[in-house]
Amino acid sequence: MRTRTLAMLFVCFSLACGGGSSSPRPAQQGPPARVKIGLLMDDVAQERWQRDRDIFIARAKELRAETVVRAADNDQAKQLQQAEELLKEGVKVLVVVPHDAEKAAAIVEIAKKQNVPVISYDRLIRNADVDLYVSFDNVKVGEMQARYLLDRAPRGNYLLIGGAPTDNNAKLLREGQMKVLEPAIKRGDVKIVGDYWADNWEAAPAEQHTEATLKKVRNNLAAVVASNDVTAGGVVRALQKHNLAGKVLVSGQDAELPAVQRLVAGTQAMTVYKRITPLARTAARSAVDLADGDKVDGTSTVNNGRKDVPALLLDGMPVDKENVEQTVVADGFHKKEEVFGAGTPKP
Repeated sequence: MRTRTLAMLFVCFSLACGGGSSSPRPAQQGPPARVKIGLLMDDVAQERWQRDRDIFIARAKELRAETVVRAADNDQAKQLQQAEELLKEGVKVLVVVPHDAEKAAAIVEIAKKQNVPVISYDRLIRNADVDLYVSFDNVKVGEMQARYLLDRAPRGNYLLIGGAPTDNNAKLLREGQMKVLEPAIKRGDVKIVGDYWADNWEAAPAEQHTEATLKKVRNNLAAVVASNDVTAGGVVRALQKHNLAGKVLVSGQDAELPAVQRLVAGTQAMTVYKRITPLARTAARSAVDLADGDKVDGTSTVNNGRKDVPALLLDGMPVDKENVEQTVVADGFHKKEEVFGAGTPKP
């Protein structure tokens, strides 16, 4: 059995590659697929996940692998059922974006019974015999979000809006955010006036939590640590109702187009740009290697409660209106006319 190390390729892509298309490309004729890979998505409604899916499929096709995609629509029971279906169809590897970090262990269990390797993609599956974890360093992402806001609002009331409580990434982000904020909290410079989680990373609960907090503190709010761009959109909507958009600093993550437009408009302070192309391409390459019987080494390990999982982790980068053109636009992640020519965006 061969061992394939993707570290150098992973670093190369992280430095050189930008985003991918957000819509599926038409199928092209080519040699028949050698292997079949199952890609289990939690949800593909958001722009971010459409990009991951399409880049993964394209890279797998380059390697003569067929990708069978299923989306669970934020339903863990449905995701387990889809895993069972894909295993019956004869997939050689499962790549899973888990809806629930803990309950997804059942997917790994049934895959292992059939000797099918499992890659945990973007989100870590907890307490399971996962073969590989391909993601971003989410603790560092949380640190970037909090550091950006704290550097610009070193004192005042802070609101925390986390992601889905079922997503391990949401907890890693909060860990990173608190690493930065805790010294300021202990000094009395920062006060956490609200600490919430948004089910399924949705904007509506983020908006509701922001409204409730604004009422509690009588609009005296310095910053909102929103864990991604969708929740940031909900936060900004609430702030706009009180004429506070652009006055209260708001973080985000994923560099989605509406968020990048908000950066330019001044209603969102920052986002964390994560180069999805190297992530998805590396996951596809790893899946094909595992299907071929190769061992894939990580550049680090992450403990998931059961084992130290080999991991390939990328870093994100903070983006604001000052460097948006040099980052997401220069990489081709978004077009310049989309970012700067759209006028004031809706949150």
